[in-house]
Amino acid sequence: MENAFTIAAYVVAGVLFILSLGGLSGQESAKRAVWYGIVGMALAVVATLFGPGSGLWFVSLVLIAGGAAVGYQLATKVEMTQMPELVAIMHSMVGLAAVFVGFNADITINMVEAAKAAAQGNGYEGAFGSASAFTALVAKKTPVEIGILRVELVLGIWIGAVTFTGSVIAYAKLAGGSSMLPFAVDTGAKKLPGGHFLNAAAAALSVVLLLMYLSGSGSWALVLLTIAGLFIGYHLIMGIGGADMPVVVSMLNSYSGWAAAAIGFSLGNDLLIVVGALVGSSGAILSYIMCKAMNRSFISVILGGFGGPAGEQMAVEGEQIAIEADGVATALEDADSIVIIPGYGMAVAQAQQSVAELTRRLRAKGKTVRFAIHPVAGRLPGHMNVLLAEAKVPYDIVLEMDEINDDFPETDVSIVIGSNDIVNPAAQDDPNSPIAGMPVLECWKSKQVFVSKRGKGTGYSGIENPLFFKENTRMFYGDAKASLDKLLGLID
Repeated sequence: MENAFTIAAYVVAGVLFILSLGGLSGQESAKRAVWYGIVGMALAVVATLFGPGSGLWFVSLVLIAGGAAVGYQLATKVEMTQMPELVAIMHSMVGLAAVFVGFNADITINMVEAAKAAAQGNGYEGAFGSASAFTALVAKKTPVEIGILRVELVLGIWIGAVTFTGSVIAYAKLAGGSSMLPFAVDTGAKKLPGGHFLNAAAAALSVVLLLMYLSGSGSWALVLLTIAGLFIGYHLIMGIGGADMPVVVSMLNSYSGWAAAAIGFSLGNDLLIVVGALVGSSGAILSYIMCKAMNRSFISVILGGFGGPAGEQMAVEGEQIAIEADGVATALEDADSIVIIPGYGMAVAQAQQSVAELTRRLRAKGKTVRFAIHPVAGRLPGHMNVLLAEAKVPYDIVLEMDEINDDFPETDVSIVIGSNDIVNPAAQDDPNSPIAGMPVLECWKSKQVFVSKRGKGTGYSGIENPLFFKENTRMFYGDAKASLDKLLGLID
């Protein structure tokens, strides 16, 4: 059987990828799951070199070596705080690859059809005997199969174009001032005049161009369709605010998966189809789960915030009262039950080791210490879980929102480290808040709340938090790591 080794290896790699996705659902199995993915990808690359890539070893190995070198540099230099934007920019590469593969398929189809026309159907098959595997594959297709291939490559190009520009804008919004792009991107939701009408018009134009391309108008229709897709990706993500960026990263992950699946159909590569479908479906499911956790409409988010709340937000009354490390230490000494709520500020300050040490010291005193994790804490799904696991915080004291929210009234002290929206009572009290209806960690029901925060600003999403002004809340100002290290010096 032709390419039997490649087919068998692809099946094994597909199984390993499924095991990898399944294992990533739990902290205990995540490390093993990563190795499943690594082995599966290595096997897939080797199988491709012996199968569809045979004869192109030199070019393939040079590209693999270059990619490995770039990947190694990123892996060793990128901080955990930069992982969300790294994921976003990697999604853009998948989208761009889909665009290139689609145009390559179009060029190949045109070349094969020109050769067939020149030979007038007589003996053209022999002209492709020494051609590339893909060219030979296209040459064997019937007119109906060529039509299907054209639909597949159009879908790959369009989804890839949307993914590419959308991911670049997401990267810029997440990276903020540290973005390597030559232009700045505001984290707020920004739309061009006409907003959703422009998106709808670009989508309608894409459909018209698809029909024109399939009817034989030529590759120019494909170029215009690509430009429309690039615009949609740009404008959709520009219209999404900072509070929804975790959903955006997950959504773009899904887009990149469907783009990869479309590439697989175009190239006739079964593994790409399987892997693309796995990534696309898992990303879509995760996006839905996160939208549910934020009480967001999935359709609203992917359409750039359509139908969000409007109106004047409730005024926040009171003042923020500061406290020093000795006051926090005294409260912790007197407390029996403590809940720690980590957020992106902890990641920025790289304070997870200090948090872990504080946890160890408090537990050694016989106190009950637990962590409350909101589904969208940080800027990437599972961001806080990874940081705490890295600091060797025991898995069994790290609880999800639904597991711990009812326990806050019996909690002596809640410590919020660099979080804003996920502990914001305005989500329940203010119908005009941008996060109205979003389930939040109800830490204000604790007897005392300490908030570790750099200053009095509203943070990344720009939403004021009434929690900071409540009578039982004290603001522990300063860099999270420096503040916690000072606090550790007061707790034996």
